Amino acid sequence: ACADSPGARRPGRLDAKDDRLGADHAVLQMTPASFHVSVWEFFWPLPTGARLVLAKPGGHKGAGYLPDLLVSERITTAHFVPSMLTVFLAEDGVEAATALLRVICSGEELPLASAADFAARLPWCGLHNLYGPTEAAIDVTAWACEPDRLAQVTSVPIGAPIANLRLHVLDASGAQCPVGVAGELHIDGVGLARGYHRLPALTADKFVPDLHSDEPGARLYRTGDL
Repeated sequence: ACADSPGARRPGRLDAKDDRLGADHAVLQMTPASFHVSVWEFFWPLPTGARLVLAKPGGHKGAGYLPDLLVSERITTAHFVPSMLTVFLAEDGVEAATALLRVICSGEELPLASAADFAARLPWCGLHNLYGPTEAAIDVTAWACEPDRLAQVTSVPIGAPIANLRLHVLDASGAQCPVGVAGELHIDGVGLARGYHRLPALTADKFVPDLHSDEPGARLYRTGDL
């Protein structure tokens, strides 16, 4: 997918109080560069004065590596795919990462048990479940995994749209589905990619006109998710 620079620069936005970085923060970069999450890991801290800490490639596979790194480098922000978070929580010394302020999960479904375990053992650190495809510049929704909220759900929600993005649940004809009726999730807003490089047919199939917008040329991305 080919994204324009405003969409590609946009970091994983949460909410106003959880979004800030500064000179006293440190962001851990451990996502392979071929995966879209690495974009905000690399670029989010740079204009803020925050430190960017590069994890050793494959280091997370070693017992104790991540807890030790989080403590020694006083990491404040880190991203985990949910399966890696579950493995991390099984390590010794997780509770020693007292500088950790924000952990972002995306890329897979976040198990409720892992979210609840994290919230109980690292209560000072915010855990955020994000959802979004590469075609929408990484992240489109966010949900804060707070203990009282986790106690009220049977699975971790993907949350609400972040700033400048909107979600629509549409049926096969493109009409809005009533609340409670299943449909395909569509995305529109500033984060949409231009399309797929040299794949015009696929671009036309996945990036469709937004029939609900008065803006000329408005488009929706069909996620394929129900």
